[in-house]
Amino acid sequence: MDFHHLQYWQQRAQALKIENRLFINGRYQAAVAGETFAVENPAAQRELVQMARGGQADIDLAVKAAREVFERGDWSQATPSQRKTTLLKLAALMEEHHEPLALLETLDTGKPIRHSLRDDVPGAIRCLRWYAEAIDKVYGEIAPTGNHALALIQREPIGVVGAIVPWNFPLLLACWKLGPALAAGNSVVLKPSEKSPLTAVYLAALAQQAGLPDGVLNIIPGYGHDAGKALALHPDVDALTFTGSTQVAKQLMTYAGESNMKRVWLEAGGKSANIIFADCPDLDKAAQGAAAGIFYNQGQVCIAGTRLLVEESIQQEFLQALRKHAAAFEPGNPLDPQTIMGTLIDHGHCEKVVGYIEQGLEQGAALFLDGRDHSQGSQQSYLGPTILTQVDNAMSVAREEIFGPVLAVTPFNGEQQALELANDSEYGLGAAIWTRDLSRAHRMARQLKAGTVFVNNYNDGDMTVPFGGYKQSGNGRDKSLHALDKFTELKTTWISLE
Repeated sequence: MDFHHLQYWQQRAQALKIENRLFINGRYQAAVAGETFAVENPAAQRELVQMARGGQADIDLAVKAAREVFERGDWSQATPSQRKTTLLKLAALMEEHHEPLALLETLDTGKPIRHSLRDDVPGAIRCLRWYAEAIDKVYGEIAPTGNHALALIQREPIGVVGAIVPWNFPLLLACWKLGPALAAGNSVVLKPSEKSPLTAVYLAALAQQAGLPDGVLNIIPGYGHDAGKALALHPDVDALTFTGSTQVAKQLMTYAGESNMKRVWLEAGGKSANIIFADCPDLDKAAQGAAAGIFYNQGQVCIAGTRLLVEESIQQEFLQALRKHAAAFEPGNPLDPQTIMGTLIDHGHCEKVVGYIEQGLEQGAALFLDGRDHSQGSQQSYLGPTILTQVDNAMSVAREEIFGPVLAVTPFNGEQQALELANDSEYGLGAAIWTRDLSRAHRMARQLKAGTVFVNNYNDGDMTVPFGGYKQSGNGRDKSLHALDKFTELKTTWISLE
């Protein structure tokens, strides 16, 4: 038996031992209040473990440990090459433990094991390695002053970083924060989502084994209104980095203002437009890209191409191609390596997404493909690909982030209307253009209000390019060297030579 078979993963799941404690100052421990919460498998509708529930007292302990080690300099004053070596060891340990990490991710979120193995865990490893390799190649600057002075500009670690990450890509997005924050020399208190804390808790032991000093990485599972709020309000946290909803992002900005004006870096919601022109070089490839752009990870992707804008002259042809590729996303057992579409995060979220479908129909949209047929009982979390046509830009399904496998299709005529429809949104995370007209691609890329514009692809990229959005999709950038801006202070030293 090997990892290509369902039975293999079922047996691994049965034998898996799950750590259920907080990680503070280099050791696992119960919450101060002794409280726990249930972590559930959305596919099996059963409890995986009772996880320690972090609160204000636990956040205080974690921040204290993070501050003490930062001021002591065990990590913050280590040379970039020393930090590089430790982070590379951590990445290597993650590679050794890729199967349990992938299994925990799938059990926790309901995503297919094939995606956890192929995308989530390798992506997290690549991220840590990239920042490990980058940090000893980042130079300071000398300002162009006159001969009377020498002005040095240096990056220094900002201090204690609070990181709050969501449940859709728990390990990957945690590493998007941890990679640059740790490489720069900071200490981190990480609060994973209460819906998906398992890989973060597991990662803590690997970090300790890699040689990360005690207190540099602390993991506090808990609820946003409790542990998350305590972290955001804490006066000894220097910066807060967050991925999640726009609503929560706004609240975190308020908390920062109410406390110590800590830096707040936010990657929030999205409602990205995927624009298909009649001169698209390959309609079938575009249809395949559009299907993956909205149905991958059950549509629970911030940059999902949830709005499909199609030039009216090709709409029917394109929809038929799209239906064919959507059929590949058949919901199934996430532990089956053949499954490419798992479950939504939980039954409550599934009900919310279904509610958007029903609201869209009430507002005048037409149902081209109905994913509700995949319901498996009153407490199910399965939902198949759903496509709504005749969507007006004023409808809720065109304006609000659904965070599920629901595609809203709107026709357009001409470049100007496509641009107006795409930009008519509170969000600005991503957009895509499918055209063989190079001039059009450049014109639109300049005018689209989005952090990333894809041309003849959807959501391609790697660690070398920044990720983040315009408008209410947030501020700052993850990935690339630009992410270091969030976790460092610029210090100027002006030396008089007279």
